[in-house]
Amino acid sequence: MMPSKTVTLRMPIEVMQRLDRLASAPRRSRSFLVAEAVAHYIDRETAIVEGIAAGLADMRAGRVVGHSEAMARIDRTIIAIEARNRLTTPRRD
Repeated sequence: MMPSKTVTLRMPIEVMQRLDRLASAPRRSRSFLVAEAVAHYIDRETAIVEGIAAGLADMRAGRVVGHSEAMARIDRTIIAIEARNRLTTPRRD
């Protein structure tokens, strides 16, 4: 088990009640669920902050494309993903 530290926080009663209901379903402690939620939040926010920093570095280095090209790349990516999903998703007849 990793070393841990105790943290105290305040949360609305309704959120605490929802946490209690969730903790009772998989038989996990409040502490486990809150630690897991905070870890996921930190992972997501860290990825966002790092992505912004990388984008700013690219911009400063002149690695940019115009709006039209960016939108065209996004459109091509969406089309490719949709086509791949059609090929991998079983048909319901």
